[in-house]
Amino acid sequence: MSELIVRPAEPDEAGNVLRVTPASAGWTHVGFEVYRLKPGQTLERQTEAQEACLVLLSGLADAEAGGQRWPGIGKRMDIFEGTPPYSVYVPEQQSCRITAVTDVELAVCLAPGLGGGLPARLIAPERVGVEPRGYGSMTRRVQNILPESEPADSLLVVEVFTPAGNWSSYPPHKHDQDNLPAESYLEETYYHRVNPGQGFAVQRVYTDDRSLDETLTVRDGEAVLVPRGYHPVSAAPGYDSYYLNVMAGPVRTWKFHNDPAHEWLFPKPASSPEPKEEA
Repeated sequence: MSELIVRPAEPDEAGNVLRVTPASAGWTHVGFEVYRLKPGQTLERQTEAQEACLVLLSGLADAEAGGQRWPGIGKRMDIFEGTPPYSVYVPEQQSCRITAVTDVELAVCLAPGLGGGLPARLIAPERVGVEPRGYGSMTRRVQNILPESEPADSLLVVEVFTPAGNWSSYPPHKHDQDNLPAESYLEETYYHRVNPGQGFAVQRVYTDDRSLDETLTVRDGEAVLVPRGYHPVSAAPGYDSYYLNVMAGPVRTWKFHNDPAHEWLFPKPASSPEPKEEA
C-alpha cells in the first residue's frame, strides 16, 4: 500500500478510527483525526499548542468549547445528504467536549495555534459558503467550512462533493512552494468517503519532475496525504465522491499553481458556467 494512504481501523476506546499527526505524515503543520461515537459517548480533549476545527460529519451532538455550550447541534444524518455541516472552532490552550446524541462521525482538524487570541465559536451551516465549480465532467460542489476569509491561525477546511464519473481538484493544481505572492506552501489531507460504500475513487499525486508520481485507489473512509505536488481526484462511475480537505502551512493563504500541461482546460465552452481554477 502507498505510504500516502492512511487506512481506518476499528474504533478504539475513545472512538478514534483514523489519525494523522505531523510526525506520522513527516511534515510540520497538519493533523487530522476521525472519531465514530455511539450515543452518549463523549470525546474530551485539550487543544494545547494547536487550534482545532471539529467538523460534525454526520449525526447529532452536544458541544462545549472555551466555556460555551451548543446543545443539540447537527443537521445531516449522512454525509451524502450534502447539506453543510455544523463545526466548532477551538483555539489553542482550550478544552472542548463533544457528546454524541446519535451515532456521530466527527472529524478533528488540527494545525498550530499562533497566539491569535480568537474565541471558540460555532460554525453553523448558514456560515458555510456553498459554490459549484468547474464545468461538464469537472463539475463539483464545494462547501467552505473554514476558508481564508474566516478567522483562524493556521487552518483551512473545506469539503467537496463530486458526482459519480466526474473529476475534482481538476485541472490539477499544487501549493508546495513558499513563494508568495505566486504560490503558498500548504500541507493537505484528503478524507475520502464513497457512496455506495463498496466503491472507490482514484487520486493521483505527482510533481513536475515526477520524483513523486503515484496513482492511488482510495476506498471509503481512507485518507490521502498530499505533502507536495498536484493531486486531482476522479469519482468512479456509479459512485459519488466526498472528501474533507485540511490545509495548513507557515502562512494562512491559499495561492496555487496550475499544471501548465492542463491549463488549456480552463477556458470554458460558450454554453458552460465559468470554471474555477481550484479545489
